[in-house]
Amino acid sequence: MSRSPSLRFHPWAQARHLADTTPEGRNRYVDFLRAVSISVVVVGHWLMAAPTVETGLAFTLSDLLQVQPWTQWLTWVFQVMPIFFVVGGYANAASWEAARTRGDGYDHWVSQRLQRLVRPVIPFILAWSAFAFVARWAGLGRRIVDTGSVAAFVPTWFLAVYVLLILLAPLMYRLWRSSGMTSFWMLAAGAAVVDVVARVPGFPWVSWVNYIFVWLAIHQLGFAWHDGVFAQGKRALPFALGGFAALVVLKGMAGYPTSMVTVPGDTAANSNPPTLALLALGVMQAGLLLVVQARVRRWLEGPTPWSLTVLVNGIIMTVYLWHATVMVLLVGLLEWPGGIGLHLDPGTGVWWATRIPWLLVLLMMLAVLLAVFGPLEARLRTSVSTPSTLRNVVGALAFCVGLVAMANGGIGGTNLLGFWLWPVLLTLGGAMLVVLPGVPWRVRRPSTG
Repeated sequence: MSRSPSLRFHPWAQARHLADTTPEGRNRYVDFLRAVSISVVVVGHWLMAAPTVETGLAFTLSDLLQVQPWTQWLTWVFQVMPIFFVVGGYANAASWEAARTRGDGYDHWVSQRLQRLVRPVIPFILAWSAFAFVARWAGLGRRIVDTGSVAAFVPTWFLAVYVLLILLAPLMYRLWRSSGMTSFWMLAAGAAVVDVVARVPGFPWVSWVNYIFVWLAIHQLGFAWHDGVFAQGKRALPFALGGFAALVVLKGMAGYPTSMVTVPGDTAANSNPPTLALLALGVMQAGLLLVVQARVRRWLEGPTPWSLTVLVNGIIMTVYLWHATVMVLLVGLLEWPGGIGLHLDPGTGVWWATRIPWLLVLLMMLAVLLAVFGPLEARLRTSVSTPSTLRNVVGALAFCVGLVAMANGGIGGTNLLGFWLWPVLLTLGGAMLVVLPGVPWRVRRPSTG
């Protein structure tokens, strides 16, 4: 009996179909770690936010890491962005080798990788720009847009960094094939030097260089994984233990902060910019997860866990982009009638008890946005143009600069449009350079003969 069209295109039915047709050689653990890491990030952000409305006072969006300092130790588990970059290294290595086998050049490969990230961001920025415009002319006040958009855009910093790594991935993979693990240790040494120099009076700005050294080093571990360095779990165990030991030493003896996520108000941070401690955390996490990879890969042979993994990966960009927005929407809805549920002191027993309904409501709201934007993400993946290398690089850099500006300051503006114009235009313009079909620079003149 044939399935009805409504069932045939149901997300779960599609995931089961894709799961059933998965190639034998695919490393399912890579997709599993990608899905799990993003899910942990989402839950971590939802738990870390501590919005409160005190009697007779204005609304404040506190941070649980600041209100309850003991929770900073939890970031050693919930800061899983290093895992995403390890997975990215593996995926980029596999994709680049496959492209070279097919005879595809850098321009085609980088177009495919960039557009998977860039396309879903376009409707996200357009939606927030439209909201800012409506809020400006509806008299809702700039504070709503400012506070809300800062919270919504903060997670997009990762996209800017990852886009840059994609541009560099083929070059870094060539370095890996020629130098092996030496390439990782060189980048780790560079991160250590940067941290030392940044502590010299007058040179704190040097620390921003570690956005390159730290994330590239973690990305190299993905290359190592792809090329079989950690094929046996026992070879990853020394990395896990070494990463943990380095983390303990850096925290206990070198004065690095406890939290692996930036804490508002703190003068030092491990993630913005990244430090050697965050690199050590990434090594520890990667080592632990690669120790158990064989068992989890066997478990993923089952149809249900693998189908669920495929489902999450199919909407992963939508989940990541919109998860903070649904929290902003929920807080706005609760504040409007007087702060229902927002008068509790963050970190108390009653507050923690309310986190279960808090997470459930956020999950339901996210499901609504997934129903709207999830299919759009799938459609945006179907067509891939191949602009020139120059267009890809220029577009990607413009996209990154605009996105970083909004990740740091939100989208709110004082002009008639109600939003910060130049980063919006720069991000969208860069995205257009990446996703639109290439146009030849030369125009053939008609023959006069």
